Amino acid sequence: MSRPNRRLVIVVRADPVICGHSGEARNLAEVALTRGFDDVRLLTWPIPALQAAGLPLKPLDRITPYSAGITVERPEPVGDYRVPDGRYLAGLTGRLVELLAEPVPTTCLSMYLVPHTAVVGEAVAAARAAGFGPEVRTIAKAVGSDVTNVIRSCLRDGRFGAAVALFTTFLANDQVIAVSEYTRQEIIAAAEAVDAHCGTRLAEECRARVAVSYPPIDTSAYLDLDPARVDAALARRGLDRDGYVLFLSRVARAKGVHDLVAAFARSRSRSRSRVKLVIAGSGPALAEVRALTRDDDRVVLLSDVADDEKPLLMRGCAAYALPTKPEPDFVETFGIALTEKMLAGGGPVITTTTGGTGEAVGGTAITVPAGDVTAIAAAIDRAVLEMSAEERRSLADRARAHALSFDRVRVFDDLFATAPVTG
Repeated sequence: MSRPNRRLVIVVRADPVICGHSGEARNLAEVALTRGFDDVRLLTWPIPALQAAGLPLKPLDRITPYSAGITVERPEPVGDYRVPDGRYLAGLTGRLVELLAEPVPTTCLSMYLVPHTAVVGEAVAAARAAGFGPEVRTIAKAVGSDVTNVIRSCLRDGRFGAAVALFTTFLANDQVIAVSEYTRQEIIAAAEAVDAHCGTRLAEECRARVAVSYPPIDTSAYLDLDPARVDAALARRGLDRDGYVLFLSRVARAKGVHDLVAAFARSRSRSRSRVKLVIAGSGPALAEVRALTRDDDRVVLLSDVADDEKPLLMRGCAAYALPTKPEPDFVETFGIALTEKMLAGGGPVITTTTGGTGEAVGGTAITVPAGDVTAIAAAIDRAVLEMSAEERRSLADRARAHALSFDRVRVFDDLFATAPVTG
């Protein structure tokens, strides 16, 4: 077998995990094949480890295959029960060392700093210490929860040592990026807090080096949808065009799903029309939402939506609602599903001005205050009952034009334009 000429390794929580950076990794990997990388690998976790973590997962038999040339590796843990989580980290790190030992120019991109960026740093250091002389460039991407969950919890609990370790691991990479300008500013603010407590100078370096690289989206999957396919998908689900408000995301309190259920129940759309509320997805709040809506035949729960069905459901809805709100462990730092919906067309997007959602929608959505059930109900009624066909078309056109700026080819080229492989 011939040796590859150029390799991209993305260390990430990949499919079947339902999360934004899983989709980001897939899209960057697909574009890499068209940009001179002839070996692309997603280095990720064994399925049992993901299941044990309680992460929301797609049905294993409904995952869209990757293109030839992309390999998903799930290294087995190293050691036994006496090394709990470290076994999996050792497996990831060890496999990356093996790849770096081969004389192939390599770019390593880590997404979600804890623990993936640490895996890359340790593997690169080990490969160099062993004398392999890897020709490697490292890129670390803060995808959002790195700040809103990990760093904030460190600051909240006074665990400044962990925060310092995370920042120094992040900044040790050749290139450091954030998923949105909101996330970049949060990184700088958190670094300033660490500096004030520890006397470090992390914020200065973050301010100078951290750039924004928005989530890459496969826009082709959402554009020019065949009307017959849309109608067939809706028929399979017992739905009609413009006959439902759609929530399609991780089913979690921070996504505002409880607020949406309450808002739909009090909306005029619920009482004066036959519009349904469709909640599509899986997540930690699914059982709660199922209990809340058990007696409402106008609320439909779908936990088995495949990747290729998602744009069809988005296209057919009367409105798409993601009333995300800040929680102690999560803030929406972009909102990929918002831009996907804007590409697909259909009814307007309803969301909040939380975190980075403003960057995602670019002023082309109906926005409401986070947690305001009355405002969400009014927004549903505006979208379903009050907007004219012309107003809907105009808003949809502007929304699609904005969302096209996140096309995965454009994002990839912008990211790698400043990332040549070095020795």
